[in-house]
Amino acid sequence: MKVKELMTTDVRTVGVDTPLKEVAEVLAGEGISGLPVVDEAGRVVGVVSEADILYKERPRPRRRSGPLAWFLDVEAYDAAVKGAARTAGEAMTEPPVTVGPDRAVAEAARLMIERGVNRLPVVRDGELLGIVTRADLVRAFTRSDEQVAAEIRDDVLRRALWLEPGVVEVAVEGGEVTLTGTLEGRSDSELLTTLVRRVPGVVGVHSEVGWRVDDTKRLVAPTP
Repeated sequence: MKVKELMTTDVRTVGVDTPLKEVAEVLAGEGISGLPVVDEAGRVVGVVSEADILYKERPRPRRRSGPLAWFLDVEAYDAAVKGAARTAGEAMTEPPVTVGPDRAVAEAARLMIERGVNRLPVVRDGELLGIVTRADLVRAFTRSDEQVAAEIRDDVLRRALWLEPGVVEVAVEGGEVTLTGTLEGRSDSELLTTLVRRVPGVVGVHSEVGWRVDDTKRLVAPTP
């Protein structure tokens, strides 16, 4: 499943010069946690979130002393900058964490977890196409067993591994996937399991796929 299949295309944005008070009103009024910030050309230049605005309300951390204090204490520097912000452009987090429309949903999930964000602007060449949230990814996980099996057959077996129909049989029950069949190499079998685990809606994978050649063993040259 691709990000473009889940993203919302009607996205509320703010400009770099939008007053922070107005940003807060949008976030609170529409019940969202963050907004893409765009420049005059409509390109995403940052994201302003509830966390960015909360810098205005938190106590200012005590800065270290010395001429290099700001360079050594990144947290204090960020707090000072965001605490003094008056506009979205001054408060936003940049560069923005974004994702392409044709990226796999698993990639979007990885970015959200690793970067600690709740939403990702979906862009192509910097242009905003939509937005995908954690709630969207959770919704994808609720798909039926039939939908999960269809994606495994179409996207994993046919498009990713170029396997003919029937080489590997797929059964899905309650999100648990069972794979049966025989592939040429052991590495193919292991890759298949890895790719299937990334399909939204898959709870677990039980692979009974065998292989004809164990191509994972490397020949070790005899010592002289």
